[in-house]
Amino acid sequence: MEKQVLDYTLVPIGLVLMVAYHIWLLYQVKNHPTRTVIGINAINRRFWVRAMMEDVSKNGVLSVQTLRNNIMASTLLASMAIMLSSLIAVLMTNGSRDRSATGFVYGDRSELGFSVKFFSILVCFLVAFLLNVQSIRYYSHASILINVPLKKATTSPKSHHRSLHLTVEYVATMVNNGSYFWSLGLRAFYFSFPLFLWIFGPIPMFVSCVVLVFLLYFLDVTFDFGWVAGASDEEDHHNRDEINEG
Repeated sequence: MEKQVLDYTLVPIGLVLMVAYHIWLLYQVKNHPTRTVIGINAINRRFWVRAMMEDVSKNGVLSVQTLRNNIMASTLLASMAIMLSSLIAVLMTNGSRDRSATGFVYGDRSELGFSVKFFSILVCFLVAFLLNVQSIRYYSHASILINVPLKKATTSPKSHHRSLHLTVEYVATMVNNGSYFWSLGLRAFYFSFPLFLWIFGPIPMFVSCVVLVFLLYFLDVTFDFGWVAGASDEEDHHNRDEINEG
């Protein structure tokens, strides 16, 4: 019973620590994007989409190849996720589990406990698969929309700036959504690592959660590119002025 108490205490604390960190990261991305790598990349993707759509005849091949590389990355992660999900499903349905392996486990060794652990890992991989599929969906739409000939879309000079702004913003949103879903799918893989170590006991799982939060903090947070916010604000003001003049 004392060993099972560790599962009931350390595992929820580790999961709460991971969830709390990502809630804090979401707050930073929404309110202070230039302090996070995700926010800076989102701003620069908007600049990239605008640069690609300014001259489709010259940049069309480059933009499609770049989005195709992102589709390949999402496809790779989706394939890995569904393959690992199948593997975990086979392990869950295998009734001839070796009892000698439980000697390395300090914690709950019951059949129900192992089923919960494997099911948690399975859910992580299935979520990663679905998120990466959504990433492929957004990138596929963006690969077509980014080559829209804006100069031929409108004939009125007044409506041209409005159409250009709305189309660029829409395509940039599609590209950013694809990247967001890809990042979420990658986070699902990160979540699966502590859950995998949970098979060997709650102590390795809790330690991995703490170490992973520290590692993700150094990967997600940056203070070197604050100038991007100013450039983004100037671009937004310029676009609003063009729409008002139109």
